[in-house]
Amino acid sequence: MLRIPQGTTLVIGLGVSGQAICRHLARLGRSFMLADTRDKPPGLAAMQERYPGVEIYCGPLTGLDLQDAEEIVLSPGVDPGTPGLEGLQNTFNPRTGEPRLVGEIALFRRAAKAPIVAITGSNAKSTVTTLVGEMAHASGIKAAVGGNLGTAALDLLADCPQAELYILELSSFQLETTPALGALCSVFLNLSEDHLDRHAGMNAYGAAKRRIFIDASSAVVNGDDPATWPETGHIPPSISRFTRESPREDCQWGLGIQDGEVMLMQGQRPWLRACELGLDGEHNFLNALAALAVGEHCGFKRDAMRQVLRDFRGLRHRSQRVAVVNGVLWINDSKATNVGATLAAVQGLGPRLDGKLILLAGGVGKGADFSPLAEPLAVYAREVLLFGRDAEELEKVLCRHLQTRRLEDLTSAMQTAYEIAQPGDCVLLSPACASLDQFVDYQQRGDVFCQWIESRQCTAGGPS
Repeated sequence: MLRIPQGTTLVIGLGVSGQAICRHLARLGRSFMLADTRDKPPGLAAMQERYPGVEIYCGPLTGLDLQDAEEIVLSPGVDPGTPGLEGLQNTFNPRTGEPRLVGEIALFRRAAKAPIVAITGSNAKSTVTTLVGEMAHASGIKAAVGGNLGTAALDLLADCPQAELYILELSSFQLETTPALGALCSVFLNLSEDHLDRHAGMNAYGAAKRRIFIDASSAVVNGDDPATWPETGHIPPSISRFTRESPREDCQWGLGIQDGEVMLMQGQRPWLRACELGLDGEHNFLNALAALAVGEHCGFKRDAMRQVLRDFRGLRHRSQRVAVVNGVLWINDSKATNVGATLAAVQGLGPRLDGKLILLAGGVGKGADFSPLAEPLAVYAREVLLFGRDAEELEKVLCRHLQTRRLEDLTSAMQTAYEIAQPGDCVLLSPACASLDQFVDYQQRGDVFCQWIESRQCTAGGPS
């Protein structure tokens, strides 16, 4: 058994976050070792070259003696319940009094010299994180944006040393190893089934995300989803709620009607018309409300926030408008890797169409319950075209409610959609599944979608 020397920090996981952890520890001059459960993890040779004096262990963690380790820092992809780590979550460093088993965000919190806005949720967190970052920049604030989105949080410390505000997208994997974040504003957007292969059920998944509220000064939560609300003992002094309903109090942000138009409102105060937003769909109206609520807590300029919402056109692979061909709108929502994300897209886009949805879905379902999709699809969809490993599971759930068809792959599904779509329809790639059965990742899946329809757009003679 390999013993970790006394005073040494052990970093587990050689992925993107693990590498950022190593860079951070090296900058601090701390002694560290590396471990990975895989025999030959990607990037091993590069790490050996970069840190020639650092020992790297590959294999089961049960082969390590962790008794004398100063601290064990996990990459987000490493389950704290991995054999060899049993019981460590309840042990503390006798010198510092801090937990011995932590993640990258705990190290970030110790080193950060500026306030933190932290954003989590099963869906939409990348969109809201980006919106809040754009609002901060438009307000003249030196904000650094990253975390689970873009730049690793620890790299922001070196890349943006003059940051006045850190805006972080955080996953449940990152939060479950963060003792206390102490954010200026913590945001929990929504909760739906995802990552249940890692967490022991929805209660554990939700509890990991609710750790975002520990020691927070303020919070933004989903007024329509009590699972996003902080638990007793960790309730921030100031809380705002966003909702699809008409708001009644200043702490509520919602959708009201004035002069026959949908308005984004704070209490009885209108902020801007929904039709002014650069993003379409009710789910994006809610994202905008959440971002506005964060901006109010952080003191952003109101006119700047409004202009960002007018200008922002969304992120790639997240309800991305790709083309209009023969009167049919094609939307790339490949980032929708769980049921909740697809449900939000269907419910957000369906009511606003002149025609019907044609949904392209399938892939690796991660054991999810697809039944919540049936009712809204029965209302808004012309047909659902299924592909990938778990297409049959989706079909079993949906075929009793509307027309479905199984195809060999995404390209076949797109060709079929092109043939059956009618003017006013929307072809929506929102798979409700992970992509790893047929693609490298969701980005490649979305790129295939975009490239295919863009080639047809040229054939059809340009946008219609």
